[in-house]
Amino acid sequence: MHSLPGIVAVGYINEAIDEGNPSKTLESLLLPTANIRDVDPDCAQHYQDILYHAKSQKLRDPKSVSEVLWLDEIQQAINEANEDKDRVIQGVTLIVDVNQCLEGKKSSDILSILKSSAYNANDIIPECADRYYEALEKAKELKTGRVSSEEGSWLKLTLQEKYDYYYNVDSKESSWVLPESYFRKESWLTEKEIEAFWKGHKQRKAYMRRQQTFIDNVYSIVKIQSWFRMATARKSYLSRLQYFRDHNNEIVKIQSLLRANKARDDYKTLVGSKNPPLSVIRKFVHLLDQSDLDFQEELEVARLREEVVTKIRANQQLEKDLNLMDIKIGLLVKNRITLEDVISHRTKLNKKKGGEMEILNTTDNQGIKSLSKERRKTLETYQQLFYLLQTNPLYLAKLIFQMPQNKSTKFMDTVIFTLYNYASNQREEYLLLKLFKTALEEEVKSKVDQVQDIVTGNPTVIKMVVSFNRGARGQNTLRQLLAPVVKDIIDDKSLIINTSPVEVYKAWVNQLETQTGEASKLPYDVTTEQALTYPEVKNKLEASTENLRTVTDKVLNSIISSLDQLPYGLRYIAKVLKNSIHEKFPDATEDELLKIVGNLLYYRYMNPAIVAPDGFDIIDMTAGGQINSDQRRNLGSVAKVLQHAASNKLFEGENEHLSSMNNYLSKTYQEFRKYFKEACNVPEPEEKFNMDKYTDLVTVSKPVIYISIEEIISTHSLLLEHQDAIAPEKNDLLSELLGLLGEVPTVESFLGEGAVDPNDPNKANTLNQLSKTEISLFLTSKYDIEDGEAIDGRSLMIKTKKLIIDVIRNQPGNTLTEILETPATAQQEADHASDMVSRAIIDSRTPEEMKHSQSMMEDAQLPLEQKKRKIQRNLRTLEQTGLVSSENKYQDSLNEIAKDIRNQRMYRKLRKAELAKLQQTLKALNEKAAFYEEQVNYYDTYIKTCLDNLKRKNSRRSIKLDGKGEPKGAKRAKPVRYTAAKLHEKGVLLGIDDLQTNQFKNVTFDIIATEDVGIFDVRSKFLGVEMEKVQLNIQDLLQMQYEGVAVMKMFDKVKVNVNLLIYLLNKKFYGK
Repeated sequence: MHSLPGIVAVGYINEAIDEGNPSKTLESLLLPTANIRDVDPDCAQHYQDILYHAKSQKLRDPKSVSEVLWLDEIQQAINEANEDKDRVIQGVTLIVDVNQCLEGKKSSDILSILKSSAYNANDIIPECADRYYEALEKAKELKTGRVSSEEGSWLKLTLQEKYDYYYNVDSKESSWVLPESYFRKESWLTEKEIEAFWKGHKQRKAYMRRQQTFIDNVYSIVKIQSWFRMATARKSYLSRLQYFRDHNNEIVKIQSLLRANKARDDYKTLVGSKNPPLSVIRKFVHLLDQSDLDFQEELEVARLREEVVTKIRANQQLEKDLNLMDIKIGLLVKNRITLEDVISHRTKLNKKKGGEMEILNTTDNQGIKSLSKERRKTLETYQQLFYLLQTNPLYLAKLIFQMPQNKSTKFMDTVIFTLYNYASNQREEYLLLKLFKTALEEEVKSKVDQVQDIVTGNPTVIKMVVSFNRGARGQNTLRQLLAPVVKDIIDDKSLIINTSPVEVYKAWVNQLETQTGEASKLPYDVTTEQALTYPEVKNKLEASTENLRTVTDKVLNSIISSLDQLPYGLRYIAKVLKNSIHEKFPDATEDELLKIVGNLLYYRYMNPAIVAPDGFDIIDMTAGGQINSDQRRNLGSVAKVLQHAASNKLFEGENEHLSSMNNYLSKTYQEFRKYFKEACNVPEPEEKFNMDKYTDLVTVSKPVIYISIEEIISTHSLLLEHQDAIAPEKNDLLSELLGLLGEVPTVESFLGEGAVDPNDPNKANTLNQLSKTEISLFLTSKYDIEDGEAIDGRSLMIKTKKLIIDVIRNQPGNTLTEILETPATAQQEADHASDMVSRAIIDSRTPEEMKHSQSMMEDAQLPLEQKKRKIQRNLRTLEQTGLVSSENKYQDSLNEIAKDIRNQRMYRKLRKAELAKLQQTLKALNEKAAFYEEQVNYYDTYIKTCLDNLKRKNSRRSIKLDGKGEPKGAKRAKPVRYTAAKLHEKGVLLGIDDLQTNQFKNVTFDIIATEDVGIFDVRSKFLGVEMEKVQLNIQDLLQMQYEGVAVMKMFDKVKVNVNLLIYLLNKKFYGK
């Protein structure tokens, strides 16, 4: 512990240090109470510097708990300062003695001077005294020579590179402060220079000794170094090896990454390089091999495609039959006598429900697929014909416009969609789009005279495109697009949208009468203007309008946000339509063009599905269920607003009362406009599907279609009928194929002898049923690869590529020419033979329809050298056609192989996508078929109920359900006779051509019921002479009534009222 006086002294000393005054610091240090020892007044400045530095260090020390120097710390600093003083005095002595010795030429004294002044005298080597002197003398002479004439007498020594000490050699004066008359003595050697000389000499001598030791022991040193390097290398290797073991997983990942990067770079070269090198192609040529998985997927795709096409056709026919059943049951309500016709149709439905779909087996021994040479040739020609029609859209495009519209529509709905398998895969969708494009451009070019013709007319191709995209392939899209919002509208029981002022008025009046129970004094029939004068009607209209905006926004947002779900084919045709119209009418504005696009995308494609979602499978309906009138009106109102918005048409004229929505329509049109413009922004089919006209040449399986005999015969007949228009040139490929086929075959000749019993009384009906039989045609080009040499350059190129692939697999080389010119070794031949054996095993498992031609299989079995010679011959032939060139070492053939590799990868990817899409489509079709079956069951139950009710009634005439008339002994109804005048009076007869009314009394009509139910004979007599006889079918009359036909002609001259004629028959023959 410090005493109180000591503490006071510490305070004075610290204050003095802080002031930086050396004199005051010295005084405080000399205080008796401080008890500081060995204080030298000459070192006052150095004490100040040392103490100030010590205090600064203490203040910067974070561990220090005090900011002042205590007495022990002060004493330690004073001791350090005194040691510094001794050190500088020793240095001054060395400098003065050495330099005076050198100036006095006293070489003998140099050793004693150095030893007396050096810190470690043992470092001074006596034997080197002369060398010390000579070196120092030389250095001093050199330094003296650089000194100017005037020179001071002061020496300067620096301690710890921060404290300077000054000494005057003349006056012996010293100071820690820079003297006022300071001039340095430049010619004298400093302390560092003196020490450097003798220490450097010592080091050099030690180095020389060490070097001599090494020279004397070179062998041992080399041995030691070798051992050390070996030990170091082994240690490093073992350490590295252990590091690899410790990080095995990481190293594997890094190696995989490097290999992947290398493979990626190679693949980029394969894909991006204009001329990929042979070394890169060789690495990826294995991708062209067909694995078992490839064959399995191909077979699965073929199976699903066949099932999808068959299911589509079955559902379409079932849908038609169900629609017809709807009509027949409706007619049954009016005339029970037609029940047996309904029952007959029910039997047909039940058969189709049971799945009676006939497909000829490819191994049948009769018909077109029999194995006779003649019939096989006919089959191949039909396969070539349909391949040509499928891949060359110009023929079908011309044929469509050669037929009447009603006939072309049926042709498109059956044959064309069948020919393209309802676009069940990428290839067929691509080809169908090419047909749509060609036909649409032709229709715009030849049949559109004004821009608006597309909107106001009913273009054939547009109708076909919409029908296809709303069919089995496009139904899922419409459901995804519209089902949620449409279902919300239907399910909202509180939603009432009625924008008709008259209907709103009548509903209001009815409501008043219901609530009051009294007849309203308001008029029942009013005009729109009169209805709008009532505030209640206006309020209800405003509420409906607000609801309409809200609901329309939901539907619009669903449409706008689902652009990516819109079928690519529909968007592409919209793009083609826009470009075709713009090309023909270059002055058409962008708005006009986009309105036409909107007419296709919204009005024709989406609008009907919004108005009648139950008719387009947008929502699920149970058998017998239906949308009520309020729901239908709500949907129709939304569709009407969207239709006006899509065409930028405001509410005017009879819709003037909705003019408050015109701003909303304009705003909605701008959103539609962006939507229609973006919808046209799609790539070309070649880019989308990665296909071109040579794609079929590299695919594994042949394209196949499933088509009925009736459709084949119909197509053959139409092609012959319009041959001059669609293929006028005699050397046209189509004309050549039609010439080979000859006349249009009959169903019986197509099926072959024995297919139908010639004595069968129902032969016509049997043949009609057999004409619906579907067969599968594997399409091939007539000018594809045949046995022997290829007909064209493309086919030869394909054969050559396959040979090149076999060769480059087994023989290395930098270029194709190098490989072809270098003889194969025995090992390479053996490897090649082994590869071919493996391929033969794979080929044996390949389905027949996926195998290559016989000539290709024979080429594959050639030895390596023979293949190379054949390649050289083929390349020379190809060079003459311009497909390859020897100048670039046949790089063109390698480029073709690289393209095949890229396409194969894309094809596999598309095939997987197609599998998923086919499975999804088949699921939807099965669900639809299940719904139809449910409807069939519903109708079946209804008809059974009708039959049960019928048995309980006494009818005026028994009904025999087999349709063959009454049983034996049944009493026939008596004929009914009327004069023309009487029928005219009843309103049944409207007039007779070339006969005045006053002569009607001379004309009589006898109406007689025949044995066939619902069939009547009508005989006419003039003045008692029988003139003509016609038959009336009550079913035909009811169909006319259903279709709204009010007047018909009998005998080609008698006009009758259809409704009154049915009434007369009901009253006279059925007691109705």
